[in-house]
Amino acid sequence: MTTHVLAGALADDGRRRIFAAIVLGATSATEVAERTGLPARVVLTGVRRLTDAGLVTGADGALAADEASLRATARDGGPADNAAPGVDPVLRTFLRAGVLVSLPAQRGRRRVLLAHIAEQSFEPGTRYPERAVDDALKPWCAAGGSDHATLRRYLIDEQLLTREHGIYQRL
Repeated sequence: MTTHVLAGALADDGRRRIFAAIVLGATSATEVAERTGLPARVVLTGVRRLTDAGLVTGADGALAADEASLRATARDGGPADNAAPGVDPVLRTFLRAGVLVSLPAQRGRRRVLLAHIAEQSFEPGTRYPERAVDDALKPWCAAGGSDHATLRRYLIDEQLLTREHGIYQRL
């Protein structure tokens, strides 16, 4: 988890309330809903987002704050080194420790980022089934900055990958 992901996960008032309820002892979605007054659907979505961000664990159905992950983020979450020589500013802005923190809104910047992801993930001329493409893209999405299906679609749209009959290829 990065500090950016942590801030994003807790940026929503509902998710902050859900996280607080879990920290204060709620161990199920039902208990969280009772303590926060939020609808069950909002609680379930919030718990999923907090779990995906690495803030909450749900081992054996018992929700709990992931204290080890929080400690690691606090320890490792210093400011990013934006002065790294030779690294494209777009990559410095949108990648942290090799993980996508968000997708640029501007097409030109998004293309730079997508080209980097394609170069790092796929060999030119090699044919990949959709599952292999998804498996290659999922690690880029570990911080919650996007999802693998969105990345796959953008790679096709930008013609960085081709798709024919469920088989993908980088040209």
